[in-house]
Amino acid sequence: MKRVIYLTAMLGAGLVSTSSSAQQVSDSVMPKASLQDCIQYALIHQPVMKQTLLDQEIAEHTIKSKLADWYPQLNLAAGLNHYLKLQTSYFNGAAITTGVTNTSSAAFTLTQNLFNRDVLLASRTAKVVRQQAVQNTTSNQIDVVSNVSKAYYDMLLTKAQVAVLDEDIVRLERSLKDAYNQYQSGIVDKTDYKRATISLNNAKAQKKTGEESLKAKNALLKQYMGFPADSVLDVKYDTIQIAQSIQLDTNTTVTYQNRIEYQLLQTQRSLLEAELRYNKWAYLPTVSASGSYTFAYFNKDFGKLYNNNYPNSLVGLTVSMPIFQGFKRTHNIKIAELNIKRTDWDVESLKQQINTQYTQAMASYKSNLNEYFVLRENMDLAKEVYNLIDLQYREGIKTYLEVITAQTDLRSAELNYYNAMYTVLSSKIDLEVALGTLTPSIQ
Repeated sequence: MKRVIYLTAMLGAGLVSTSSSAQQVSDSVMPKASLQDCIQYALIHQPVMKQTLLDQEIAEHTIKSKLADWYPQLNLAAGLNHYLKLQTSYFNGAAITTGVTNTSSAAFTLTQNLFNRDVLLASRTAKVVRQQAVQNTTSNQIDVVSNVSKAYYDMLLTKAQVAVLDEDIVRLERSLKDAYNQYQSGIVDKTDYKRATISLNNAKAQKKTGEESLKAKNALLKQYMGFPADSVLDVKYDTIQIAQSIQLDTNTTVTYQNRIEYQLLQTQRSLLEAELRYNKWAYLPTVSASGSYTFAYFNKDFGKLYNNNYPNSLVGLTVSMPIFQGFKRTHNIKIAELNIKRTDWDVESLKQQINTQYTQAMASYKSNLNEYFVLRENMDLAKEVYNLIDLQYREGIKTYLEVITAQTDLRSAELNYYNAMYTVLSSKIDLEVALGTLTPSIQ
């Protein structure tokens, strides 16, 4: 049983909570990584996460860009004109030429928004937009944690299966040696020797398949982590007992508010409510204050254009109010109200999806957990049967065929056990996602 406990402990490493303390990991070398190491690395280096964090940063700059309209806006407009032909005006029955050949001006204009519903909307929704950006990041983090965890468990399972086959090969090589010696001594015919050879070849072929599969699963884990494909990545074994962590409270009921999808819809509804208020404000005036100072230069001689300045300045208040826009405000209000109702139906639809997902995940977890316990018992029984038959064979009570059969049953029981272990761990993650309890954490 020592070997079984050891292999069980190998998979127990994957059951470390994502909120536990994790050591700092290298960007390109992780020879023995725990699940927390892999998750921590993925949350920082996975391309999707990098894009999500950029989206969050873009949202922040977009907010600041819109809020910048509350600040005074200072502009400069300058110009230089040379008239090839001066303008002619008609005055007192005669046509006269007005103006000078060369003109130049530089005007500084300062404007300050006093009331503007566009800027007011940006001010009141800034917090909600930031919240939405953070929630999008959290949603992607949950996906990354789920994918990395499943890939980690899958790789760990395959390593455990290869270890099972290594042990099986050791047993078969010993049996082959015994059968060969008995054949050489004339105690038995070559049938037992040939059967041992066939079983050994089959075990080696299975091991080769497992080793090749391990390479593919290692590549998949690297992909989910954003880990360099040409760098070394291996999983670390621990002594945590899998039985203490593989189970989940099946009496837990689903809470919609825990799901990030539900939170995103509530945030979206808040933004739509703000848009509705914005459209209701359409009758309000836009008020701004302004002032300008202009440097003006005139001279028919270009060389003397800037010798004399004729400045002017002004201050003013601008009020703009819509009077009639063809019922545009009414229609925009109706559109905003309908969008809110549509989002409410999205919420109802999501609730149904969550209920279905939770029911399916819970059913899958319960059945897989039961199968895991059954197959664990089968593995213990197969080990006991093999040890007994092997002992009886050496005492001449059992035939070699029964030994081969017991070895095959033991190998199948151990491989099935670790398959069941991965399945129940995977279904546990799905259940945690359905419950909204799978949360990312960077230590």
